[in-house]
Amino acid sequence: MSGAMRPIPFKKLLDWILEENRKFHSIFGLPQEKFYRAQPGVYWQLFGEYLENVIGPAAGPHTQLAQNIVAAYLAGGRFFELKTVQVLDRLDIPKPCINAADEGYNVEWSTELAIEEAFEEYVKAWFLLHVLQKELWGTDRRGFMFNMSVGYDLKGIKSPKVDRFIESLKDASKTAIFQECRAVLQAEVDRFTAVDAEFIDGISPHICSSVTLSTMHGCPPAEIETICRYLLAEKRLHTFVKLNPTLLGYKFVKDTLAGMGYSYIQLKEESFSHDLQYTDGVALIGRLQEFAREQGRGFGVKLSNTLPVQVTRGELPGEEMYLSGRALYPLTLNLAARLAQEFNGHLRISYAGGGDAFNLPRLFATGIWPLTVATTLLKPGGYLRLQQIAAELATRMPDTAGEVIDVAQLAGLAAGVTRDPDFRKEKRGVASRKLTRKLPLTDCFLAPCTAGCPIGQDIPEYIRLVGEKRYREAYELIIEKNPLPFITGSICTQHCAAKCTRLDYDEPVRIREMKKEAAVKGYRASRPRCGPAQGKASARVAVIGAGPAGLAAGYFLARVGLGVTIFDKKEKPGGTVTHVIPDFRLSEDAIARDLELVKGTGVEFKLGVSPDFNVAELKRAGYKYVFLAPGAGASRPLELRTGGERVMGAVEFLAKFKEDRQRVRLGKRVAVIGGGNTAMDAARAALRVPGVEKVTIIYRRTREYMPASREELREALAEGVVLKELLVPYSWSEGVLRCQQMELEAPDASGRPGVAVKAGEFVDIPADAVLAAIGQDVDYGLLEKNGIAIDEGGRIVVDPATNETSVANVFIGGDALRGPATIVEAIADGRKAARAILTREGLTPPVPSAVPFDREWRLREVNKKKGNLAGAAGDPGLEPQRCLECGFVCNICTEVCPNRANIAIQTRNGGFRDQNQIVHVDGMCNECGNCATFCPYDGAPYRDKLTLFWKEEDFAGSQNNGFLLLAGGAEPVFKVRLNGRVQEVKFDPAGKANVDLEQGVLDLILAVYKGYRYLF
Repeated sequence: MSGAMRPIPFKKLLDWILEENRKFHSIFGLPQEKFYRAQPGVYWQLFGEYLENVIGPAAGPHTQLAQNIVAAYLAGGRFFELKTVQVLDRLDIPKPCINAADEGYNVEWSTELAIEEAFEEYVKAWFLLHVLQKELWGTDRRGFMFNMSVGYDLKGIKSPKVDRFIESLKDASKTAIFQECRAVLQAEVDRFTAVDAEFIDGISPHICSSVTLSTMHGCPPAEIETICRYLLAEKRLHTFVKLNPTLLGYKFVKDTLAGMGYSYIQLKEESFSHDLQYTDGVALIGRLQEFAREQGRGFGVKLSNTLPVQVTRGELPGEEMYLSGRALYPLTLNLAARLAQEFNGHLRISYAGGGDAFNLPRLFATGIWPLTVATTLLKPGGYLRLQQIAAELATRMPDTAGEVIDVAQLAGLAAGVTRDPDFRKEKRGVASRKLTRKLPLTDCFLAPCTAGCPIGQDIPEYIRLVGEKRYREAYELIIEKNPLPFITGSICTQHCAAKCTRLDYDEPVRIREMKKEAAVKGYRASRPRCGPAQGKASARVAVIGAGPAGLAAGYFLARVGLGVTIFDKKEKPGGTVTHVIPDFRLSEDAIARDLELVKGTGVEFKLGVSPDFNVAELKRAGYKYVFLAPGAGASRPLELRTGGERVMGAVEFLAKFKEDRQRVRLGKRVAVIGGGNTAMDAARAALRVPGVEKVTIIYRRTREYMPASREELREALAEGVVLKELLVPYSWSEGVLRCQQMELEAPDASGRPGVAVKAGEFVDIPADAVLAAIGQDVDYGLLEKNGIAIDEGGRIVVDPATNETSVANVFIGGDALRGPATIVEAIADGRKAARAILTREGLTPPVPSAVPFDREWRLREVNKKKGNLAGAAGDPGLEPQRCLECGFVCNICTEVCPNRANIAIQTRNGGFRDQNQIVHVDGMCNECGNCATFCPYDGAPYRDKLTLFWKEEDFAGSQNNGFLLLAGGAEPVFKVRLNGRVQEVKFDPAGKANVDLEQGVLDLILAVYKGYRYLF
């Protein structure tokens, strides 16, 4: 990471393209099978130019360099809005400059290259697209177009260097770069199959006949109009003028964003009041339409520019940034609908604003085109996302003829957009899916779902097994780490889904449903599970509590041969899952099947015993080890000015409901206090109690900050539960629950806002019963009586590696250790303690054999999924098609890099674990930070991956581990930096290095040199 982004010479770009395609059947990392081939003979015309499709990259990171434009073309882009140039072309742009973790933000708005460099990139791309179209598909008619973008004021646009840029794109024939590209192609013509000298000579020097004008926020209307007239009349360019979402007005934008869950986005009212106003904008458009007709030029509007917002959570450097992506879509769509209405559909709109494969086909159907995208291409899949969009639009192109927008259809889209869950903040559900793990130099592929699962379930593998209908194998793979597949397949909170890569596509894979599918269909077919084949170990273990933690500990110990007895005060095992979780969420049959699995290992149960356990007595009775999993205590009491003594704990209510709902009496109106999953269960259960007519959940913040899973909340609301936000219970008397109104305060660094009381403002809610779901307290008294140490903060003292307490050979887990926790966390605690006990006994748990898959077939299937948006399937049998199998092949950092600076290197070396390794190319990187955003590790590939340097000064200006080629040939010499130490490394003809260096690093450097010479 030296900070020096270097344009690649045309000859080197050509070599790269031809060699990579020949050797690896890919170009800039895009595999041939993902190249988009347009329907033969189907074209659209815009300003007299032919288009095979109407989609392409917007002015931005994907049209800054020649290789970016090539990648976009191969994936399906045909309309290219070149990155904006301006007279100030030596800007010091703060880095990172992009944050597209969910909605997008950026702090750069024009090319980072000098104007002459930008021009050269566009000419290089122009030639490359021509020869690729001809060589790949044999097509002579150009089916793509370039649209230049300039800004930001008339003086700058009239400056000699911007004027030269404009004129050269209109006719590049006399420029040195045009002549160089043509000469290189002629010299290399024998390397082509379909391209010949005549075709090369026929490549037009007229690169752009159209322009998009980008002006600064706050540019006066008269200035905008003057620039447009200048471009139309004097420069003879078809012109789009880019308009800002501020035209909608401060109140509309603020209310729309807040209503969709983006209330944390902070606006400046002066950004609206100082910008072009709507009425003035409509009048300006009308005048320019008429002027363009007089000049014989085309005119339209580009909707929309990004929206200036304040940096409040450290998203990017500085104080102001620009909003894009799915939060911008409702705004741009509404602006398009309003303007289309103003002109009765007779308005050319070039669209960019949160478009993706889900919404652009609907937008296209209204008659709006061309369509450009940026934020969606920054996410995993990258340029490959264009293929899906292009293919979908191609099916609609013959039916969407004409120049007039369907105003009614567009208005309908705009009217419903704020209710569309795809664009509401809550759809994502998690702030970040990053792991707290350091990014390794090599072999970094991992499945984030597996890493995020407390028990490390082999999720991609069992999902693939389900997809291949190998249900028995899937079930047996699951129960190697999880003795409760039916229970977790029904009600697991899915830590895994919060890490799923598909969060950055659409929505997580329905992992829990896949587990249930494996359990239901693999359970009967599975080989019988039983105790150890050869006797039992001498050590005995007492487990206190038959909940998930206790059941897990017993299972993992007994199946290796230890004698295990599980004690519980209840007459039935299962703990919370048996006695509290309502049956509309978890069936008795699911519980029974998992208990059968645990019992099959030889575990003994002693039920209905006294809860007052005594560790010393258990040890005297012959139990060498004790695992404590008694669960949490009673619900935490709700403090009210009056009436608090009559409030019922949600857990206690659920236990009574589970035992016999017909005997529960709540009255007609029930209030549930809390925002977690227990509150959702209590509310849904209360609705099922005889006599209850209305249930209200009361929460102190707004719904987007509720800890309950989105699924649980949706189900509660769908069943008729009412949610009241920004309220805190104050008092309860005579059937009325009085609540204090709250308001959100500024968010902290994590993005979670504080809450403050609105003095003197109350809301009265009728309530015959109040259920408190605000947490549970652990009963420490019994633990302390048995010598278990508690620290000053009220936490049980344990060895974090084993969960052993201060009492030797006594372990603890589940709710008693953590406080109210999830089922899978309880299983993890039981498993951790079991492994510690087995280690002390010199025993090891059975090691499952590797699951066999056809690697080549699997790789082809994964590649097909890359870049394709697909919502969760209704049919569980189809859901495996959405899993990206990240642990098998990841390469996210290569996909999301607009500049293609992260390269997947095939090492063909048995010393590496992964399918390929990642090498970062320093000279192609502008440190935008996008790969760091989407890498699942707490790392940044552009800083942390082995880096190839092109120049000595770049190597010296960086701290990255990396290498610089000093001398080539059969015995190449490199300067190598590893962990701060710089050495000169020479390889002999056999590939042996002359220095003692980490072998994996040496192997990777040599693999790059031998297999990817075009990178140097």
